[in-house]
Amino acid sequence: MSDLLERLRGRGWRMTAQRRVVAEVLAGEHVHFTAEEILLRATARLPEISRATVYNTLGELVSLGEVTEVATAGRAKRYDPNAHHPHQHLVCSGCGSIRDVHPAGDPLAGLPVSERFGFTVNAVEVTYRGLCPDCAGP
Repeated sequence: MSDLLERLRGRGWRMTAQRRVVAEVLAGEHVHFTAEEILLRATARLPEISRATVYNTLGELVSLGEVTEVATAGRAKRYDPNAHHPHQHLVCSGCGSIRDVHPAGDPLAGLPVSERFGFTVNAVEVTYRGLCPDCAGP
């Protein structure tokens, strides 16, 4: 069973066949599918699942904090089930592929107290951009 499915069961989330399929599609490492990609994969497993059900389920998973929306400039939002493990993203500027990365150290350490303007910072989002090996070419 995937980490996401285990977390949802632990929360007592009502596990319908449709919800289960969406959660199963989100299982795995470096998963960052768009809603349309999730819909395509879900309908391959459960042909009767509707677009509305997939979108509503994704919205609920985001509201629960079990899935994170990842926005990249000029591209469709992607959904990351790795919401409970601190990480940043490495995004290809060419094809838009996304990988989870875990740099060493505290990302907040790069923001001096003098640059916080009195904010109490409780989260840091870092996105690294570049070209993946396929887009960079030889």
